[in-house]
Amino acid sequence: MFTGIISAIGSITQVTPLETGLRLTIQAPTLDLSDVALGDSIAHNGVCLTVISKEGATYQVDVSRETLNCTVGLDGAGGVDGVSELNLEKALRLSDRLGGHLVAGHVDGVGEVIRLAPVGESHELVIRVPQELAKTIAPKGSITVNGVSLTTNRITNAVPGDTAMHHFSINLIPHTMAMTTLHHLRVGSRVNLEIDLIARYVERILIANGVTAG
Repeated sequence: MFTGIISAIGSITQVTPLETGLRLTIQAPTLDLSDVALGDSIAHNGVCLTVISKEGATYQVDVSRETLNCTVGLDGAGGVDGVSELNLEKALRLSDRLGGHLVAGHVDGVGEVIRLAPVGESHELVIRVPQELAKTIAPKGSITVNGVSLTTNRITNAVPGDTAMHHFSINLIPHTMAMTTLHHLRVGSRVNLEIDLIARYVERILIANGVTAG
């Protein structure tokens, strides 16, 4: 379990193909790995992965083909200036502050940035989202974007012929832009999305009882 409060920014320094997935070598010089043991979980751009080896400020994780198919940013491609940066967060301890919201580290879908523009001292981020996720996103609710806990401002539902489909907007304060990789986003960037954990279970309960949301 995580909170969506980013601990550090790491970078993928090596990608090793496996039979079906990839082994990533991550360098994280500003992440305290002293209390991280083999088998522990770390969220990478919102994706929970298991540490399989560790040496100094470097560690390795394996990424399955299923995870690669359902997420973005874990293949080492498309980085800035040849470096693929990742938002990192160690797993939550029961004694930790819950500064963001409860995050499982299980990506529900991939969105696309359709706007990132300054608004005063902040930035407005607008993300196109698949319909199956849009119905679980609420104004002033929580959502995780590339591992970052954020609060939604507005939700716009698609109308017939609307090529923008469903989208939602977020306000990014300067601190968030400075302390995460979200400042690298551009129009067309794809991002990992995890809906609010409570919304996920509410939707499942409604479906199990024959109630569908439009």
